[in-house]
Amino acid sequence: MPRSPQRHLRKVAVAGISLSDCGRVDGPTPYALHAQAARRALADSGLGRDVVDGLASAGLGTLAPAEVAEYLGLRPRWVDSTSVGGATWEVMAAHAADAIAAGHANAVLLVYGSTARADIRAGRRTSNLSFGARGPLQFEVPYGHTLIAKYAMAARRHMHEYGTTAEQLADVAVQARANASRNPDAMFRDPITVDDVLSAPVIADPFTRLHCCIRSDGGCAVLLVAEEYVPDTAKAPVWVLGTGEHVSHTTMSEWDDFTVSPAAVSGRLAFERAGVRPADIDIAEVYDAFTYMTLVTLEDLGFCAKGEGGPFVEKGRLRLDGELPVNTDGGGLSACHPGMRGLFLLVEAVRQLRGDAGGHQVRRADGSVPELAVASGTGGWFCSSGTVVLGR
Repeated sequence: MPRSPQRHLRKVAVAGISLSDCGRVDGPTPYALHAQAARRALADSGLGRDVVDGLASAGLGTLAPAEVAEYLGLRPRWVDSTSVGGATWEVMAAHAADAIAAGHANAVLLVYGSTARADIRAGRRTSNLSFGARGPLQFEVPYGHTLIAKYAMAARRHMHEYGTTAEQLADVAVQARANASRNPDAMFRDPITVDDVLSAPVIADPFTRLHCCIRSDGGCAVLLVAEEYVPDTAKAPVWVLGTGEHVSHTTMSEWDDFTVSPAAVSGRLAFERAGVRPADIDIAEVYDAFTYMTLVTLEDLGFCAKGEGGPFVEKGRLRLDGELPVNTDGGGLSACHPGMRGLFLLVEAVRQLRGDAGGHQVRRADGSVPELAVASGTGGWFCSSGTVVLGR
């Protein structure tokens, strides 16, 4: 049997990042937002588009990512269209990093764009109550089990098991808004209080409207490159140190424990592979379609023990000047949420590690910028998770 040639595994860096226009964007198509974000990310990297030989894209077109590649004028030799909801981009980043490390690609562009808000306003689409009624979902849809109801059920279970309160969940939204108030790109920046969150219209008990993510337009892009490209990049690299991914369930009846998210597995893998501990992390960017997602993900990543998420998120700990700044741009609760938000987590983490976050830049006690960040995306109704550890 022939022996496989041994390869040196290359280090992988984030060379370029960018947002497209975000928030209220009524004119451009989703394809245009993809292109805008891609051009800006390449400009940020200082590299030409001719170096891009890999593309990762999901959520647009019949043949994603082939249609996006064609629109961007790219002919990639490595592609990924993995689609696992909000965790898609962390999982894709893991796949791309592995491909670059192994020499199957040299520079992979991850790109996303959505006009979710504008499409509803223009009547091009309507809100949907479920993801369909085929396969395993056929056993839940007849009961009116909406996506938000699934998150609400999970939150209620955590409240029942551990005494987590609605006020603690509301505090997550308050701190996200406080972070957004210093981010000029955030869609909502006016301060809110715990009472504001609790008195907002109920969407699915215990969630009021302010417990839930906003709906926006927008896109972003991230360029990952092999280590030999770093000397030619425009900015100091941010390195991919470790990644992890995990799929838990699709039907709620197959979810073993509503108080444990798949980040418990993906996070452990990412930290082990990066050779760091949660205590070493300076900032965390986590998926926050609902306040409970932030709380339970922080538990499962190991920042506090299971059941202690409620007390952990209190007393301003998640703010820019807190003990663990979380969702430093304001997150999906206040900054932007155009659909699958996971790629925005990576963009914001890199901004913070570079020291490029402007008015919402996090500083450590000695005045330096953060050294280590974790980005953890969640997909479906806690169905999947991808976690990426990044460092300077």
